[in-house]
Amino acid sequence: MPHSLSCPTACNAPPYERRNMKTKATLLTAFGAGMAVLLSGCGVADTDTATGTGELAGVELAVGSKEFTESILLGQIASVALENAGASIDDRTGISGSATVREALVSDEIDLYWDYTGTGWVNILGNSTEDVPDDLYAAVAEADAANGVAWLEPAPFENTYRIAVPTAFAEDNDLVTMSDAAAYIEANPAESAVCAAAEFINRDDGLPGLQGAYGFEFSEVVQLDLNLIYTQVGESCNFGEVFSTDARIVSNDLAVLSDDLGFFVQYQGALTLRQETLDENPAIESIMAPISAALTSEVITELNGQVDNDGEEPRDVATEWLTAEGLI
Repeated sequence: MPHSLSCPTACNAPPYERRNMKTKATLLTAFGAGMAVLLSGCGVADTDTATGTGELAGVELAVGSKEFTESILLGQIASVALENAGASIDDRTGISGSATVREALVSDEIDLYWDYTGTGWVNILGNSTEDVPDDLYAAVAEADAANGVAWLEPAPFENTYRIAVPTAFAEDNDLVTMSDAAAYIEANPAESAVCAAAEFINRDDGLPGLQGAYGFEFSEVVQLDLNLIYTQVGESCNFGEVFSTDARIVSNDLAVLSDDLGFFVQYQGALTLRQETLDENPAIESIMAPISAALTSEVITELNGQVDNDGEEPRDVATEWLTAEGLI
């Protein structure tokens, strides 16, 4: 595999400033000294840090994620919740690329990770962005069952691809929709570079399909790490790929262009795992169901912002949210 399944690069950087001591004390009271060790660490969790009691006592689970903030955060939410139920967690969050993390799941290198219905429909199952079924989740879950992969009930949030521009640029050029953008790009090719990550550039449900659907072509594609795009829109390019639930849209004063032709497929988040893992540990489904149900678009955007804008660590954010909502 081209990428390591180890801790993401951010884990090697100096830790972000923690929340105040009062918040820490509350967490320590709730979870004990063993959880305190987990909160201070980064990378693969030691198997002896699990509680050892609960519905999943004695179960060892490797939890993966993709490399961007929301996916890592969702992986940490699953890790903390399952650990609270007694499981020993091997933290493998931060795997680079959808194809890589999916391969890690089916090859038994990880046991579960959060994915999105649109990714499942197009990239995993090989369908086009046209003729998408009305109940996309049901169609994806049914089709992927043949591959031995279960999709648990999805969360109510949707994190889809979008194109964004600086708010002032949108106002100056009357850009509201992608159709507006297509007309502007045709008339102003010198001002029409787009910043995008490698995966979006090459996905049928990303840049190639988007340009085909709207009948335009960006004058230049500036390939960047996804996390750099938000600050480079308005600098290296006027247009940029963004995720609709990313709080950095607001913090960087970007305007999201509406997908008026409905090109982008629905990307509803759901926990995926091998069916054999679910059969052996059916409690995973009941543990995760109320957690998934509580993850609205507003909630996940706020949690993403605590990581990307406030500088908190995903595991801390996950633990604090689960505790505050009474989910662990």
